[in-house]
This record gives sequence, structure tokens and C-alpha cells, in this order.
Amino acid sequence: MSAQPDHTPAAPYVPAPGVPAELHSQLRESPRADRWVPAFEREWAAALEESRRSFSLAALYEVLQTWQARVASAPAVDAFAASGRDESGFVDLEGIRERRR
Repeated sequence: MSAQPDHTPAAPYVPAPGVPAELHSQLRESPRADRWVPAFEREWAAALEESRRSFSLAALYEVLQTWQARVASAPAVDAFAASGRDESGFVDLEGIRERRR
């Protein structure tokens, strides 16, 4: 029997050096730029400060992954919103409030 693991762990996410600038450019060109650019810049600044304190790039990488996912999923979100389907009743917030009383 071997002491080696039977699987290979996933490689950690490490973006290419130009990814933050490319992502920022994509956000500026997005129809959501008025909301997304300031939000990205706030999150990036907070992650940068965290990285300075912790000497770890993990917070910066997490911000990049989160925003890349938002940009990638935006067309699907737009298509769903344009489909006219009303999912507002999917979560019954009133029922939850009633059960808590």
C-alpha cells in the first residue's frame, strides 16, 4: 500500500499578470459599468490591503475569480431577465417571517 494520495489535488488559481487590467477594461466597456467598475475597484482595493497585511495574494485572486464569474454569467442573467419569467414567488419571504414569529 502506498502512502501517496490516490488523487491529484486541483491546482490553485493563479491568473496571468495582465488579467486584472484586462478584467478592469472589460468592466469599463460593460453596460453595467456605472455599478460594476466602482464595486470592482472597492473590492480590489480591500483585497490589496488584505494582501499587504497578510503577504498573501489569495484575496486578490478571489476578487478576480468572482468578477470573472460575474462577467461570464451576465449574458445568461440578461437572457433570463429578458425572458419575462417571474420568479419572484420562488422564495416565500412572508412565509418565512410568519414561521419565525
